[in-house]
Amino acid sequence: MKALVYQGPGAKALEDRPKPEIRDAGDAVVRITRTTICGTDLHILKGDVATCAPGRILGHEGVGVVEAIGAGVTVFKPGDRVLISCVTACGRCDYCRRGMYSHCTTGGWILGNTIDGTQAEYVRIPHADTSLYPVPEGADEEALVMLSDILPTGFECGVLNGKVAPGSSVAIVGAGPIGLATLLTAQFYSPAQIIMIDLDDNRLEVARRFGATHTVNSADGKAADAVKGLTEGRGVDAAIEAVGIPATFLLCQDIVAPGGVIANIGVHGSKVDLHLERLWSHNISITTRLVDTATTPMLLKTVQSKKIDPKLLITHRFALADILDAYDTFGRAAATQALKVIIEA
Repeated sequence: MKALVYQGPGAKALEDRPKPEIRDAGDAVVRITRTTICGTDLHILKGDVATCAPGRILGHEGVGVVEAIGAGVTVFKPGDRVLISCVTACGRCDYCRRGMYSHCTTGGWILGNTIDGTQAEYVRIPHADTSLYPVPEGADEEALVMLSDILPTGFECGVLNGKVAPGSSVAIVGAGPIGLATLLTAQFYSPAQIIMIDLDDNRLEVARRFGATHTVNSADGKAADAVKGLTEGRGVDAAIEAVGIPATFLLCQDIVAPGGVIANIGVHGSKVDLHLERLWSHNISITTRLVDTATTPMLLKTVQSKKIDPKLLITHRFALADILDAYDTFGRAAATQALKVIIEA
C-alpha cells in the first residue's frame, strides 16, 4: 500500500508499505477513504515530537471502511463505515475510567506517533470498539474528518479548559484550523467577545465569517494593546493559545485579565517563559491538555444537526498520490490560503 512516511526532521516520502494486519484481538484494520494533515504533523517534521521515530507512517485523523476485525471486536464488522479518533482508548485503565483517554496506558495519542497512522491506504486501529465511531447514514465524510481531532481539540483544550461562559471575553491566539475550530465551538456558550489574533489577514477574514467579534493582526507587535483597548483595559477572561511557539504563549500572559484562564492548545517544541513575577497575584489559571475526545459523540450530534459546519474549514483536496503536494500547500498556508486539506485514499 502507499503511505506517507516520516524519515527524520525535515524529511518525508510517499512509500510502498505492507498492508497492516490484525495483531491483537481488539484490533481493526480500516481502509482509509479520507484523511487530512494536522499542524501536529508539521511539528513532528520539525523534530518537535521525540516519541515519533523515523520510519513512522504519519497521520491520526480520518474516516474509512472496516476491512478486518480481531476476535475481540464486538461493535464493528467488516464493511462498516467509521470515524477514526485521533486518541486510542482501551476504556478500562485508570486514566480511561477518569475520562482521560489521551493518557490511556495502552493507547492515547499513538496513531502517527508511536504506531503507524492514517496517511495511508490502510491503518490498524487498536482497541477498535472504543476508538472508532460509526458513521451515521447520509453523513458527509469530509465534515466528519474534522471530528477526528481538530473539533474536539479546540472544544476540549480551548473552550472547556478556558471556561468560556455566556457574556465572557475570549481571545484566540492563532487563526489556523485549531484556532478556528475553537472559534466555532466557543459560540456554544455565547461569549460577548471573541477576539481572533493572527499574522495572516486572510485567516482573520475567515475568522470574521466564522463569528469572531473582533480581529487583531499581531504583525506590528501591538496586539496586547489592541486587546486591552477592546476590553476597557482589563484583558480577556480566556486567553487561548493555538499556535505552540513562545511568542504566542507570552501574548496570552500579556492579555489575560485578573481571574482569567490561559488555555494552552499548541504543541510546544521549545521552552517558554512564564512571567510569575507579574502574574503571581492575578488569580489566573493556566491549563494544558492533550485532547481526550470525550466530547466526540456530542460534537457528532451537533454536526449532524447542522448546528456547526466543520466542512467550512476545508480549502483544498488531494489524492493520496499527491500527498507531498498537499504537505507543501498546507505548510505554506500564508501563500496558499490553506486551512484543512482533504486527502482521498
